[in-house]
Amino acid sequence: MTKQLAILACNCLAVRQAARSISALYDRHLAPMGLSSSQFSILAAINEAPGIAVQELADVLVMDRTSMVRALQPLTRDGYLLQQPDPAYPRKLLLSLTAAGSATYQQAHAHWLAAQAEFEAGVGAPEAAALRQQLAAWSRKP
Repeated sequence: MTKQLAILACNCLAVRQAARSISALYDRHLAPMGLSSSQFSILAAINEAPGIAVQELADVLVMDRTSMVRALQPLTRDGYLLQQPDPAYPRKLLLSLTAAGSATYQQAHAHWLAAQAEFEAGVGAPEAAALRQQLAAWSRKP
């Protein structure tokens, strides 16, 4: 009889393992667009809030500013994002999608919907919604 490892009872490990598996599912669906799930999330957030500041986007996606700046570089290089200084605070950068970024986001959204459907088929739509609610509530805790 094999003894269960104590680490397998770790909530953090379980969430990280699930996050890696779920990210891989979304990455597989988004691969034809040349985007990772993280890049898609950035495009989606900017699509929903054009003119969002870099720090605000980092806060929304629960990333530190340095990681966000690094994540924005390939999207800017590939012509998907426009970074402009805020007229009121020139050191503050505001983000918006370019025409190419908007078109790429729209096309990638169909792939994202397929990933959503696959995930929900595996866990159930109500369970997926409940999981999102629980995780969102936890991520808002100080």
